[in-house]
Amino acid sequence: MKTILTGIRPTGHLHLGHYFGATGNWVKLQDEFDTYIEIADVQALTDNFNNPDKVNKSVKDLTIDLLSIGIDPEKSTLFIQSMIPEIAELTVYYSNLVTISRLERNPTVKTEIKQKKELFGEKGESITYGFLGYPVSQAADITAFKGELVPVGEDQLPLLEQCREIVRKFNSIYGETLLEPEAYLSKFPRIKGIDGNEKMGKSLGNAIFLADDEDTVKKKVMSMVTDTNKIKIDDKANPDVCMVYYYHELIGNPNLETVCKECKNGERGCVACKRELQEKLRDFLKPIREKREYYENNPEIVDNILKEGTKKASIKAKETMKEVKNNMKINYFE
Repeated sequence: MKTILTGIRPTGHLHLGHYFGATGNWVKLQDEFDTYIEIADVQALTDNFNNPDKVNKSVKDLTIDLLSIGIDPEKSTLFIQSMIPEIAELTVYYSNLVTISRLERNPTVKTEIKQKKELFGEKGESITYGFLGYPVSQAADITAFKGELVPVGEDQLPLLEQCREIVRKFNSIYGETLLEPEAYLSKFPRIKGIDGNEKMGKSLGNAIFLADDEDTVKKKVMSMVTDTNKIKIDDKANPDVCMVYYYHELIGNPNLETVCKECKNGERGCVACKRELQEKLRDFLKPIREKREYYENNPEIVDNILKEGTKKASIKAKETMKEVKNNMKINYFE
């Protein structure tokens, strides 16, 4: 099996955007690949350094979310980034191979810096050394476990290319040591928020979380944006601009063709359509909620899964580090 390395930042619960955009696909990939899933708490601290309690709590919440959607610890290695010191050590070595200007030119980093400046203004303290250098840390994440494939969306390709550049430069200086990873492109588009925004996000307040209870989901569905041109219940509407229809389609409502036809013909009111979506979402989320309840009631199982996964990941990272230090001529007392 080829090795896949992927990761997610613990900054809160998973939402439907995560599920359909990435993590749901990981459930399938774990049957085909040797899968390592990193709980990237160090990366989360790059912009949550002043809120460690949030990151700490989110590690368990995120792990339970992943287990609840079907990530199997017998097939996937779940581990905590900060518990693998070799990642931090590799980050230091790789930082010598990347210029500041190259990091600033990275399209993904440029976009995120722009977003930060929109939030915090032009103050220099809004962009930290750790934030600017996280692509270097990400390269360490991937190479520490000899990741051959990395599941990414197109917007993340510049980060992976940065990793590939680091690998090529390291190998050119110190000899063939590291594997150059390939992209495993996600087939899923960015998931829209319930407000019609092109992106569902925690900070945008437009997400349905996998941990939401039934009443919360109902309220969020009732707030979804529909065709603003539909005024009366029997007005014809355009399902292509309606978030309710979008989510019917997203979760695979078997009644989708009827929903579309009735919407276009003015035979379906928005409230009735939202109530049907509530039912379909309840059915979709039910097995996830049941698994979540099991793990929440058995926290020692979650702890053990993280401990065992981190132990396995540590062995792999130590093997890589031994090769790295030997080839860098800094393994003095082997």
